[in-house]
Amino acid sequence: MKKILLSVLLIASLSSCKKETKVAESSENYQTDSVTVPESNEPAESIVPFKQTELTREQTSKMLGKQNNDTLYITNFFATWCGPCMREIPHFKEKMQELKSQPVKFTFVSLDAKEDWKTKVKKFAEDNNLSENIVLVDGEKLSPEFFPANFKKWDGGSIPFTMMRKGDKTDETVGMMSKEMLSEKINAFK
Repeated sequence: MKKILLSVLLIASLSSCKKETKVAESSENYQTDSVTVPESNEPAESIVPFKQTELTREQTSKMLGKQNNDTLYITNFFATWCGPCMREIPHFKEKMQELKSQPVKFTFVSLDAKEDWKTKVKKFAEDNNLSENIVLVDGEKLSPEFFPANFKKWDGGSIPFTMMRKGDKTDETVGMMSKEMLSEKINAFK
């Protein structure tokens, strides 16, 4: 009975993942994705090809560390197979657009399996115009010591996870964030 229940839960969570919608073909190039669909018929921005940038444990720790500037660093750990991760991405994309002229840097750290980097992560990055914001970390290379050395709350046991840092001030959120929660947390750094 437990196996059947787990199978049903797994199928339900997988079915909540990304579904694409096809837009009528025309001579103009329009962006289509499941996270956001343009509300107008304006041509979408050109797709930036995804460049695989893999970070080591040390590089990831350095990226997460204190920077001596006035930039707010927002780092979101996600995977393309994670339903809650995919549901919160539109909130991040909206904030990225809203704050593009301010000193805020968004980085999305993919914890997808290495064999999915060239396919699923690449497609996700390009479909969502996040190619320049996604870095890759091989989760199998993260030792148990990595988490307490870099985070106060996160033990690596669940995603999504978001860390915000500006100077000495940090905020950590384990789990999915609503649009309102993301806005509140960002505003707390102003």
